[in-house]
Amino acid sequence: MPTPGPEEVLVRVTAAGIDRGTVHVMTGRPLVARLGLGLRRPRYPVPGRDLAGTVEALGPGVEGWSVGDRVVGTADGSCAELAVVPVRRLARAPRQLADDEAAALPVSGLTALQAVRAGRGGPGHRVLVVGASGGVGGYAVQLAVAAGARVTGVCSAAKADLVRSLGADHVITHETEDVDAEGGTYDAVLDIGGHRRLRTLRRVLAPRGALVVVGSETGGRWLGGLQRSMAAAALSPFVRQRLVMLVARERAEDLAELVALVDAGRVRPSVERVFPLAETAAAVEHVATGRARGKVVVRVAEPPSSAGEAGVAATASR
Repeated sequence: MPTPGPEEVLVRVTAAGIDRGTVHVMTGRPLVARLGLGLRRPRYPVPGRDLAGTVEALGPGVEGWSVGDRVVGTADGSCAELAVVPVRRLARAPRQLADDEAAALPVSGLTALQAVRAGRGGPGHRVLVVGASGGVGGYAVQLAVAAGARVTGVCSAAKADLVRSLGADHVITHETEDVDAEGGTYDAVLDIGGHRRLRTLRRVLAPRGALVVVGSETGGRWLGGLQRSMAAAALSPFVRQRLVMLVARERAEDLAELVALVDAGRVRPSVERVFPLAETAAAVEHVATGRARGKVVVRVAEPPSSAGEAGVAATASR
């Protein structure tokens, strides 16, 4: 039985989200990731980071939370029946979502929220989202639209319908067109997949626009694509455009903002598939292929009640 420490809670996990970070932890690739994830073996032996569930116990000094509260957050190992979560990485679960959907929100949603902020996409701005059909990209499209931007998404032809359903005004299918297919320039480019050259992305960026490099997977043994983000950060001081290497942070206040947008009907997780806990390895493998349409979730346990009933009960208890 895990024991929560100061400013931590113990969560009985209902569902856990799987993202690319889980793949990196499990494989130890790229090798540079081992500096933070463990040199010879995973620092966190239980896979998964996103979770949704209910508070089981409170650690010393925890205030504002009660046993039985429905929550979402991030843990160092969420594919387990019980997980310890610091309150600085915890928020109340969206009232309108079942736990399977809520578990898909934290890591990818936070990354997208901070990418849209860094790009400063606002009303009337043109925003290009490269990799718009993935976990982070799907949220980025919705968040940019919610901010009032006109969004163009880049994805495969097979996923174009998904990206349009998320609110994109235009879709570029990368099999037949490149990012300059729509003509003109963008106020912000959110680069989440594809590993295009910086010069290619900068060509479609306004003179004072922002290129936010979230990352892309190259399979490289040592850096796996990180070198491009580092190059953008190094070049930025010498050009008029802002080139941002995004390092996302897991913060309770940002997670609460995401939940508020979900409850307002402006953002919703796009979950492609839910795996049972016994098939966690298959879930990780599916994400590793890069073919997922949206988010992949592992159902750890059946929720005690429906999302709506749980939401009402949680609201009443507060």
